[in-house]
Amino acid sequence: MSQANPKLNWCIARLGSDLNWWVEEISDDIHWDVDGLGIVDPRQVAYVIDLLEPLQEYNLDPQLFENAFFGFSIDKEIKDGYVRLVRTKGSLLEADEPLFALPDVIDEEKGPYADFIEHVTRLRVRMLNDLIDFAQKLTIEELEEEIREQQNSDLLEGRATHFFQEITSILEYVPEGYELEADEERKAPSEEDAVEEEFDDLDSEDETLEEDDTMKWDEDEEDEDEEEGEKKPEDA
Repeated sequence: MSQANPKLNWCIARLGSDLNWWVEEISDDIHWDVDGLGIVDPRQVAYVIDLLEPLQEYNLDPQLFENAFFGFSIDKEIKDGYVRLVRTKGSLLEADEPLFALPDVIDEEKGPYADFIEHVTRLRVRMLNDLIDFAQKLTIEELEEEIREQQNSDLLEGRATHFFQEITSILEYVPEGYELEADEERKAPSEEDAVEEEFDDLDSEDETLEEDDTMKWDEDEEDEDEEEGEKKPEDA
């Protein structure tokens, strides 16, 4: 995760009408401009991590993801749709609590977030060229051009492009006219594995229960034998 800025300790985020979270106020107002500054919420962080998984086969560097964001945990709800967040040094990938992620865009062109975007763009293009039989190889420039067109369209309509939208537009990008089934195929085995693990757990519980019941029956039989043994001398 990015090195801590001494003045970046907290921020106040509001839930927008687009269901994205936006920074309303921040402790370091010298290096940060909150105008159109989005922050990725925990649900979105988890979704991005899922989208990054297929790129592991193409040498994804997890540390670039960690370095690209400042992690924030929820301090308290100020009012409906507004929360106060405080900095945390925990890992986004290994967090035990839901964390918001503020992209490190202090240096928009050469900073950690820019490095992350460049990295996943390159890997996404490599993956698409590997999985789709294009007449001509897809280039990084083509993907970047489409992303810029989307952002310019948002700008002309008076909308700021949220960081979550920027990231997912890259990680979910497929050229028009093509489909990519590989993502679903990659997710399907993991879902089946999860189901199998659940059934394995249930089977283990059933075996334990069956064993416990058997032990109880054995105990009952032993108790009956003992009672009969105690009664025989009296009958004699």
